[in-house]
Amino acid sequence: MILLDANALMMPVQFKIDLFSDLQELVGGFEPVVLPGVVKELTGLARAKGRDGAAARYGLSLAQKCTVAVDSDVKSGTVDEQLIDYAMRHNCLVVTNDRLVKDRVLDRGIGVIIMRNQKKLDIVRK
Repeated sequence: MILLDANALMMPVQFKIDLFSDLQELVGGFEPVVLPGVVKELTGLARAKGRDGAAARYGLSLAQKCTVAVDSDVKSGTVDEQLIDYAMRHNCLVVTNDRLVKDRVLDRGIGVIIMRNQKKLDIVRK
């Protein structure tokens, strides 16, 4: 199971990568999971014009290919706090390009998949 942050789902447009193929190459078979808060965040961003709005709209289309975590599996708090909590409870990697989320996840001993050199995904562990 791999948990995807909103900015991870926007990477294909922002960095011209094939997110699911690159994840497959990196980790093998996986189940992509998104939180309801991530879908809500992308929905809000998708209303914007320009590149960020386009990236969010594409991210929403990718989110439809993911398992959406059920609300009972998601605690309250910010989306970032929910991501960290979910990853800890389900022992899953988190895909994010958000430095603060990455650092907080790593501090809790959870692996993170990040973008290196704006073109390649890599797993980071503390």
